[in-house]
Amino acid sequence: MPPKKKAAAPEPPPLIGRPGTNLKCGIVGLPNVGKSSFFNVITKSAAPAENFPFCTIEPNENRVAVPDERFDYLCEHHKPASRVPAYLHITDIAGLVKGAHEGQGLGNAFLSHIKGVDAFFHVCRAFEDDDVTHVEGDVNPVRDLEIISEELRLKDIDYVEKAVASLEKSCVRGGDKKQKPEYDTIIKARAVLVEEKKDIRACTWSGVEIEMLNKHLLLSSKPVIYLVNLSERDYARKKNKWLAKIKEWVDERDPFAIIIPFSAGLEAALVDMEPAEQEARLAELKTTTMLPKIIKTGFRALALEYFFTAGPDEVRAWTIQKGTKAPQAAGRIHTDFEKGFIMAEVMAFEDFKEYETEVAAKAAGKYRQQGRNYVVLDGDIIFFKFNAGAGLSAKKK
Repeated sequence: MPPKKKAAAPEPPPLIGRPGTNLKCGIVGLPNVGKSSFFNVITKSAAPAENFPFCTIEPNENRVAVPDERFDYLCEHHKPASRVPAYLHITDIAGLVKGAHEGQGLGNAFLSHIKGVDAFFHVCRAFEDDDVTHVEGDVNPVRDLEIISEELRLKDIDYVEKAVASLEKSCVRGGDKKQKPEYDTIIKARAVLVEEKKDIRACTWSGVEIEMLNKHLLLSSKPVIYLVNLSERDYARKKNKWLAKIKEWVDERDPFAIIIPFSAGLEAALVDMEPAEQEARLAELKTTTMLPKIIKTGFRALALEYFFTAGPDEVRAWTIQKGTKAPQAAGRIHTDFEKGFIMAEVMAFEDFKEYETEVAAKAAGKYRQQGRNYVVLDGDIIFFKFNAGAGLSAKKK
């Protein structure tokens, strides 16, 4: 008998959130869990990371290049005058405490800042250090995860109750049938949050419901990457008493989310070293830096990808949302490219690397001409052809 096929892994639910390419990941967590230290390292900036609660009040924003060996290869191949990678925008937000949905700590400021990001890096502390105070008195990352998750859910409940009242006034009593899909969706969201005590992203939503939810951008609908901040020793030996408990909590509450253990302390030490010194230190510990994985995971969590334009003048990664068609991808370069779109000449990066030149790739049949319905794939190398006069308005007679 032929072997049974393995059951396909369940597909993650569609992303709920605003469309666009200028999206942000926000760093959230309780005070003193390592958020600002992580932000400092990942952006190589100098935000304060003092050991007291709420040292971050206004959010620090920065951007970090998305590491990509394909981009590096194209730059090495073409040796261009200009190199422009893809960027991930990151925001460090003030620490949250229990009761923030009611304004405790810096709750109101925190929750207004967090509304402006599209995904979360949720940092939780799993290291012991008597010199670094813990706002709850002791280290318990599972409890900390619950506090943050609960505060966001409670804030969503507060928002949804007001939205229901507003929609009842216009849709139910006012008879506005156009708002019925939105009203039904918000009623379902309230049931998920209040009765089931679940996050919005943990439930199944139809295409119409997602469209309605995107008008409201609820906090618990946003994707989360869980970053477990370990001591240097625990990170190097890949052991910590909390890791299994954290995984159990995330699997139950947020089954499609990714957990990444890292050490902010180790990363902070590495960022000040020369490359050779970094390599020696990592070899000594028999480990690797987690920053590239964290950045790439944050970028993918926003449903973003990019295509390349490449030549001796410039190698550039152009950020698009997954599922973008060729004319809209061309519009990322210039609106006239989209208006006058004729075709896209496309090579997969892997084919270019294998055949080493555009001419050789063409000869092997790997250089394709694609039309308006072509969905651009991550890593495509594209040359767009367009009608230069298509975007010009007719002259008045």
